[in-house]
Amino acid sequence: MLPLTTSWSQVTQAAWIALDILLVALLIYQVLVMIRGTRAVPMLVGLTVVAITFYFARIGELTTLNWVVSHVLPYVVFALIVVFQSEIRHVLADLGRRLTFLSGSSAEGDSYDDIVLAANLFSQHQTGALIVIEREIGLRTHVESGVPLDARLSYDLLATIFRPSAPLHDGAVIIQKDRVAAAACFLPLSMNPLLSTQLGTRHRAGIGITEETDAIAVICSEETGAISFAVGGKIERDLTVDQLRERLSAELRRHITPATLPTTIAANSDYAGFDSPLSEPAPRKSDAGSTEPSS
Repeated sequence: MLPLTTSWSQVTQAAWIALDILLVALLIYQVLVMIRGTRAVPMLVGLTVVAITFYFARIGELTTLNWVVSHVLPYVVFALIVVFQSEIRHVLADLGRRLTFLSGSSAEGDSYDDIVLAANLFSQHQTGALIVIEREIGLRTHVESGVPLDARLSYDLLATIFRPSAPLHDGAVIIQKDRVAAAACFLPLSMNPLLSTQLGTRHRAGIGITEETDAIAVICSEETGAISFAVGGKIERDLTVDQLRERLSAELRRHITPATLPTTIAANSDYAGFDSPLSEPAPRKSDAGSTEPSS
């Protein structure tokens, strides 16, 4: 009976050791995945080189270097926290989001197809726009940096905000559930050295907010009219309207019913005289015959 008990104890101990190794390997893998393509990679490589140098200094009995290491090592942990603060915050936020099952439930009934329609309008007219959708991590700090609106999300409102002559067209619009929380908001710029030099401030701001939070950013280029989609610190460029709808549906974990997209009006069309929501108001003539801008 005793050998059987000993054998079972050894099997249990081996299972716990295997589980321990698996969890450590999974943790290391997740950390490497999270920092891949970020500025933390070269820092991590440099830190590894320094650690290897200190190791050989210790086994080589280099007295002076060992003394320096023994006095500096207690402060290394605090230095790492300062250097990798953004990456640590991103990892912890992602972990908390995975442990909660709230995503998708709070978005029931929200209508984000207005964003797709607005992005299509901005793309056709090459109008710059940055729309940020809040998810589990709150964006209160960034909301307070802009002009509070707390208005219902709609295609007309987005078209009005990002109209080139509108006072709120610069900056980002932050959406909370089915409400436009604020406009003209300031966002942190991404410092990722691997980003293309073709990306301007608007695109870097959209990527930056998704690096620090779990938010989603929809960016429309003012130069090319291209639609981009940023999430998790990564950007997908040159999306079609249908691709944008699919990405929003996937990230928000719900179905967005396709809406009829407005048709581009040709210059020689019978409807060419109608104004676009983004076009400037045409001047009108007063009773005296002089031309003055319409109100």
